[in-house]
Amino acid sequence: MRLIDSHGHVNAERFSDDAQAVVEAARAAGVERILVPGWNVASSERAIDLVERVPWLDAGVGVHPHDAAKVDDAGWGRIRDLAAHPSVVAIGETGLDYDRVFSPIPEQLTNLRRNLALAIETSRPVILHCRSAAGRRDAQDALVAELAAVPDGDRPLPIVHSFSGPVDYAERMLELGAVISFSGLVFRKGEEASATVAARTPVDRILVETDSPFLSPPGAPRGRNEPAYVGITAAWVAEQRGMDPMALGEHLVATYDRVIGDPRPREPTPFGDPG
Repeated sequence: MRLIDSHGHVNAERFSDDAQAVVEAARAAGVERILVPGWNVASSERAIDLVERVPWLDAGVGVHPHDAAKVDDAGWGRIRDLAAHPSVVAIGETGLDYDRVFSPIPEQLTNLRRNLALAIETSRPVILHCRSAAGRRDAQDALVAELAAVPDGDRPLPIVHSFSGPVDYAERMLELGAVISFSGLVFRKGEEASATVAARTPVDRILVETDSPFLSPPGAPRGRNEPAYVGITAAWVAEQRGMDPMALGEHLVATYDRVIGDPRPREPTPFGDPG
């Protein structure tokens, strides 16, 4: 089965000692491309450094809602500079998190808006995290409102990272041009709506991801998820759709290539070589 991982943090510290082995294992498992998103300045820099060394990876740069209150104007200026790098294919991970609220909600909204503006400026898709507390949907509703406020001709293509929320939220995001990415979160209690969303979403608007090192699906190590396990979630999506997994794999790769595109060719340098 052909596979992509539309969201794998192999730039995380948990992979600092063996990133090369991790991406090689993913390649052996059939993963053809991995999008490596940053969540603050340091992780965005690490994403670019890693992608420059492994040409079949892609980088995203941006500020996560958890870090919204931690990145000052100088830090945001650095994110803007990094966004011009040729290996950067998306803005984010950004979005809203009204569950843990590690940054105040007003600062999360300000951060989301500047990431959206950068995506518009650079003509890049935007990677969107969205979580509400259990039994609520206020973050999803706020995210839809922010995207809907952007004129149709200007709105960046939204990538709904690690889908979570009600079915009508997915429907509204699709109306706004989004693609929806499913992760190991779909196997958790409380995320049952994801099965309906996976079945109803047009096949050319679906991606899969690991959110490594987080959200391990059944059968993957609980302590550190890896891109090699993205096939578990892909098989789940195929099952929800009553679809042959091999056929789904073709669509996953085609959708990723259409949404992300091919970055400018880069010559790899060996791991550990500063170049």
